[in-house]
Amino acid sequence: MTESTRLDEFVFARRGELLAVPALALAAWGSPSAFSIAVGLPLAFVGEAVRAWAVGYSGVTTRGDTVTAPALVTAGPYAYVRNPLYVGNFITAAGFALAFTGHNSAAKRFLLVAGSLGIMLGVYAVVVPHEERYLRATFGEAFEAYADAVPRVLPLTEPAGSQRGSYDPAVIGRAESRTFVTFGAMLAVLAWKAFRA
Repeated sequence: MTESTRLDEFVFARRGELLAVPALALAAWGSPSAFSIAVGLPLAFVGEAVRAWAVGYSGVTTRGDTVTAPALVTAGPYAYVRNPLYVGNFITAAGFALAFTGHNSAAKRFLLVAGSLGIMLGVYAVVVPHEERYLRATFGEAFEAYADAVPRVLPLTEPAGSQRGSYDPAVIGRAESRTFVTFGAMLAVLAWKAFRA
């Protein structure tokens, strides 16, 4: 195993903890305003809705410490973009970053927003290729055809390719319990900071 592979596996296994760093920074140093909450919070909810939609297709395997996929899912949000979970996470993070920083100085707001989103991009720059190597090795030509038809992070306006997979809303509660707790905690901290100001 190469050093690069070890790093990829480490980042993938610890992606939750790594992505908690921006949330903690916003909770610690953010200073929300009514306007920033009104702008950012709807965006955060949109991101979580995208994530939940994707989980309804991908199921509970998205929570593991190692990459696994019982099937190549290409339906639902996966027909528009190959990484809808991460697109949803990024939208949510952008929403919370905006919501938390309304009363921060311009420099501090820039550092918090750019730093938060930069950390996410850094983590996903490792995680996405790591996952795609697994999918390519596991599904071969089917994944290659999918990757040729559907972009990695910038969604199409129309669904592409043959769509495989089905939506199961029952899996969302099981797969997303940790995400919902984190989202709720961020809402609670945001409310506390807003009312304290």
